[in-house]
Amino acid sequence: MDIQQTITSLREELNQHNYNYYVLDNPTISDFEFDQKLKQLQELELQNPQFFDENSPTQRVGGTITKNFETVVHDYRMYSLDNSYSKEDLIDWENRIQKVLGNVSLQYTCELKYDGASISITYENGKLKRAVTRGDGFQGDDVTNNIKTIKSIPLQLKGSFPNKFDIRGEIVLPFEGFEKMNQELIEIGETPYSNPRNTASGSLKLQDSSEVAKRPLECLLYFIVGNNLGINTQFEGLNAARNWGFKVPKEAKLANNLNEVLEYIDYWDKHRHNLPYETDGVVIKVNSFQQQDELGYTAKAPRWSIAYKFKAEQVSTKLNSISYQVGRTGAITPVANLESVQLAGTIVKRASLHNADQIAKLDIRVDDTVFVEKGGEIIPKIIGVDFEKRPLNSVPTIYISNCPECNTPLHRVEGEANHYCPNFYGCPPQIIGRIEHYISRKAMDIDGLGGETVALLFQNGLIKDYSDLYELKIEQVIPLERMAQKSAENLINGIEKSKQIPFERVLYAIGIRYVGETVAKKLAKHYKNIDALQQATLMDLVLVDEIGEKIAQSVVEFFENQENVRIINRLKEFGVQMEIVEKINPNATSILEGKTFVVSGVFSLFSRDELKQSIEDNGGKVGSSISAKTHYVIAGENMGPAKLDKANQLKIPIISENEYVNLIKK
Repeated sequence: MDIQQTITSLREELNQHNYNYYVLDNPTISDFEFDQKLKQLQELELQNPQFFDENSPTQRVGGTITKNFETVVHDYRMYSLDNSYSKEDLIDWENRIQKVLGNVSLQYTCELKYDGASISITYENGKLKRAVTRGDGFQGDDVTNNIKTIKSIPLQLKGSFPNKFDIRGEIVLPFEGFEKMNQELIEIGETPYSNPRNTASGSLKLQDSSEVAKRPLECLLYFIVGNNLGINTQFEGLNAARNWGFKVPKEAKLANNLNEVLEYIDYWDKHRHNLPYETDGVVIKVNSFQQQDELGYTAKAPRWSIAYKFKAEQVSTKLNSISYQVGRTGAITPVANLESVQLAGTIVKRASLHNADQIAKLDIRVDDTVFVEKGGEIIPKIIGVDFEKRPLNSVPTIYISNCPECNTPLHRVEGEANHYCPNFYGCPPQIIGRIEHYISRKAMDIDGLGGETVALLFQNGLIKDYSDLYELKIEQVIPLERMAQKSAENLINGIEKSKQIPFERVLYAIGIRYVGETVAKKLAKHYKNIDALQQATLMDLVLVDEIGEKIAQSVVEFFENQENVRIINRLKEFGVQMEIVEKINPNATSILEGKTFVVSGVFSLFSRDELKQSIEDNGGKVGSSISAKTHYVIAGENMGPAKLDKANQLKIPIISENEYVNLIKK
């Protein structure tokens, strides 16, 4: 056997042993024998660098240093999941599905919801190509070097697989490994980690991949996305992934109806504490991929999947004091400062009290013993008071009447729960908060500039609003605390680079109340530039698809304020993108202008996304559901019966994809 064959043979053998040990939990050789074979392979690779392979088992030990993790746009968006907490929530969810699909037979795949860090891994021709964190769902950080050190993730797939696909999973830290890591820290006098989830998540962003390799991380895979996968259902996809070499939890189960789903939930609610990993609920997915396509997505989550969250853990502790925080919109948030207590794997010292009404409703007072819960929220909340332990000298909580930062009398809009500080341009936390929002990752994503630096810039009189950022000079920034020449250069370069951020993100960044990412995209797409939006009347705005009166009123009020207009004009002068850059399609037409289409079924000439893009490129609009305003339904194979009935009932023309092609050719 020649050297190349020996190397290839050793790689295949070691990959199989890795799979046996970390995926099947069934080792067939001793650790010593494995290490000897790995050492032999390392020596052969060093002597024969022409046969280097980035996916060799020897590369799992890490050693690559990553100073800055590159931001990568996901080929397929990573959505969040809607949560449910009761049987009634699940029944409502199924009813919503049936309204779209009609009275069809439904199967569900039930999977445990593991509490870790989400990851999307791309494979091409069976080799691990790239691994990207969830990020904001649209883009994440490239952590490929770190992911390759996790031994339950295959570097080379087995059997027959698609040429290219993404697979989603959860990076978890088993309890046993977590406890061992903490014991080692305690023995050397270091502070132990707080919980497995945060430790797993933090591991992905360690700069030295050899440090990641030392952590006993695992990856549990749960969903495959891509084109021409040759897979028809979620459960079939899990089995396929298992055969390709992925660690897919065996607890997943196919349910033929909602009763079987509820039985699965009841079982695991009782038995979840026997699992080697943290789990906080069950994920239920419509099994059929065709039905998933038919159901589609809301702005944030798939309609075909829902998470059932197990009842939250609850503890009691003492409320020492109440403090008040001022947000960037001026909203006042009361915060409970608690005696430290362990809750759901973390030490809790603070909890949200939400607003004055919540404090009054629960009659929460300083020195009370309170019940604290950490459910679907990241921030714990107080859910009640142990009145039997209330001190005799207790006095009711009187909500503050003046801003804790600038002493301005607080204002409360009728019908709203929160108090507000109206000193919009003079209250420091509001000014700093707006600038922090402007520079945030989902907005202008300015490298080298964080919340602490923003506060320092403001406190030193260098900026009074986010437009001032573009006048900063390196020599002004260097004297700031913890600032050096290189970091100052990075900050100024990051600010300059933000001028290329597209208009829809700028619109989100400027901080118009109620204008989140999704609304900003809709307004940018409709108005095309900031001047057109600024001139829009309340009635104009309300007529924009999915823009309600509350959002419209907020936009109008924003541009009525001359200080806001001044800041926007400065941003224009500095070259910030204030108009949408249209992607020009040379084949685009306006032939479908004024027409609304609904797409339903599976197509052969287009993917669903390509078909929708074609409609928009030719001036048409894509509707999510059939109504009297729909002009055409484009029907593919397996069109949902509910949509078919609705289209016939409203006498809306149903056309095939071939008829659609002829329509745009005209």
